This record gives sequence, structure tokens and C-alpha cells, in this order.
Amino acid sequence: ILMSSNEGEKPTERKMDHRNHSSVTEFILSGLTEYPELQLPLFLLFLGIYVVTVVGNLGMITLVGLSSHLQTSMYYFLSSLSFIDLCQSTVITPKILVNFVTEKNFISYPECMTQLYFFIVFAIAESHMLAAMAYDRYVAICNPLLYNVIMSYHICFWLIAGVYILGIIGSTIHTGFMLKLFFCKTNVINHYFCDLFPLLELSCSSIYINELLVLTLSAFNILTPALTILASYIFIISSILHIRSTKGRSKAFSTCSSHISVVTIFYVSAAFMYLQPSNVSSMDQGKVSSVFYTIVVPMLNPMIYS
Repeated sequence: ILMSSNEGEKPTERKMDHRNHSSVTEFILSGLTEYPELQLPLFLLFLGIYVVTVVGNLGMITLVGLSSHLQTSMYYFLSSLSFIDLCQSTVITPKILVNFVTEKNFISYPECMTQLYFFIVFAIAESHMLAAMAYDRYVAICNPLLYNVIMSYHICFWLIAGVYILGIIGSTIHTGFMLKLFFCKTNVINHYFCDLFPLLELSCSSIYINELLVLTLSAFNILTPALTILASYIFIISSILHIRSTKGRSKAFSTCSSHISVVTIFYVSAAFMYLQPSNVSSMDQGKVSSVFYTIVVPMLNPMIYS
């Protein structure tokens, strides 16, 4: 193929041409909108969302930590979820706010890779934390007499630790393979933060392995928790239907309704973004989808659960 396209050129010369391209040292985040008249309203909107997110999640963590009545596994999980949401929002939202008040939102290569790493850590951790909370609700409703035995302090600790370990492993794999890529195309990222698919679009290197990892690990980190939650709620609903008291059924359903609403928003928006090849999904639609699981869900979680 090389000889047919350029017979006098050697393979080593082709590699040297690749290296002669200037490497990208900083990126420009395109943001959510290109319309100047929307910048100020969106800045105020997202600033308000961020303030509510920080106050709500910090308040939830503080309340659970200080109240002796909330020292149960359900509230340990809730406190951990609030910490993840707080960190996730802090990784993403401040950079969005900068985008609304500057003409061009620059982000250096190391800063971009750092943002990508921590975003993936907390995104994966949230996905598995929601599954752990579903299991907790399953035990509470289906085995109430054994709840304190099954969901002991040690079990809760290892479940929460496992959530963060999965996040760190998944993020390390994604970021490690991203660091191997060579960026020499345009430095404009068609997104409001450094995400996987928008960065892969800028690569001059082969991204086959990266795209395969995104689809494989996303399937594991989205579908596995989602199926765990689905199985938990099948058993939960079956158990609730056996409750004779109408008041008892209503109380049991209300216990799970907040978790179901958060799970639906998070997994549907995340699946839309990551469980399809990058050339199929529109990045403009991807931006709207990612707003839900990066910004809206972290704000809603403490409001819904409280």
C-alpha cells in the first residue's frame, strides 16, 4: 500500500512525516453554545446549579456524619454518593463557568488529562455506588430481620472500597491509553470538558484500541450495575406485592422511588453517550446527554434523597 501510493517513499520516511507534525500542548474547549447572547444566562444557571450541588452534598455528608440516628449502612452509602457527586461536579463545572466568561477556554494538555482521569474515576464510582445502594434496599426490604447482620460495617466498608477501586482501575486504563496517542490535528475539543470520544476525534494515531476499551469498559461499568439494580428491584417488587397492608406497600415503594428516579436519569444518559461508536453519536447530542450525568444528577441526588 505504501509503494502504490508513493513508490519512492520508504516506510521510515512516512513515520518521520508523522513525527514532523507539531504536537498539541493545549486544547480549547468549545463549550455548550456558540451564541453570545446565551453565555450570561447559562453562566448564571450553571453557577446556581453548582452552588446547590455543593451546599446539598456537603450538607448531606455533614448531617450523616454528625447525627447518631443516621449511622446505618443506607446513610453510609448515601454519604459516599454525596462525596462522589461533590467531586464529580467540582471536576467539571468550574471549567464550564470559565467557558461562559472567556472568549476561548484554554486547557493545557496535563490539565486536560488530569480532568479526564478524575472524571472517569468518579463516573465509574457513581455507577457502582448506585448498584450497591440497590443491593442495600433489596436486603432491607426482602430480608429485614437479617439486615443488620448482612449489611454489617465491614461489608459496607468493602463495598464502598470496591466502588472506588473499580473507578481507579477503569480510569487508569483509559487515561494510560489516551496518553499514548499523538494529537496533531485541530486543538479544539468539541465538548465542555475533556471526555473520551471528543479527545479521540483529535488523535493522529490509531484509536482502534481506545474505542474498543471505551465500549468494553463502558458496557461493564454501565450494564453490570444496571442489571444488578434491575435484578434487585425484581425481587423487591415481588416482596412488596406480598405485603398485605396498603400502608406497608406504599412505604416500601416510597423507599425505593428516589433511587429509581436517579438511576434512570444517570444510566440512560451515560449509555447514550458511551455505548455506541463515536462516529455514530453526534457530539452536540452527546453534550446535552452528558449534562445530565455530570451536572444535573449530582445536584438532584441530595435533593431527592433528603
